[in-house]
Amino acid sequence: MTNVVISYTTINNEKDAKKLASHLVEEKYAACVNIIPKIRSIYEWDGEIHDEQEYLLIIKSPRENLDLIKGFIDKTHSYEVPEFISVDVVDALPDYLQWIEDMTS
Repeated sequence: MTNVVISYTTINNEKDAKKLASHLVEEKYAACVNIIPKIRSIYEWDGEIHDEQEYLLIIKSPRENLDLIKGFIDKTHSYEVPEFISVDVVDALPDYLQWIEDMTS
């Protein structure tokens, strides 16, 4: 087990995706945020099935920054109920783990 987590969130436009990702990196909450454009999400909301294009953000950070990231997303995200899911990184290259630590300290 490492001290690194990968978190996921989605957002509906590129401008907000870039803004969110930039803030997380600039504030050193995350070492890196990948933005994957134009994913397709099908979900139910308010009793209706939606088929939407979204942007997926993959956030790499130390576990101890999770509350900061979660708080920022909860406060600033445009969705009423934003997705935020985190998973532990079980193993990774030591130099990459060190880079994440260096970029967020």
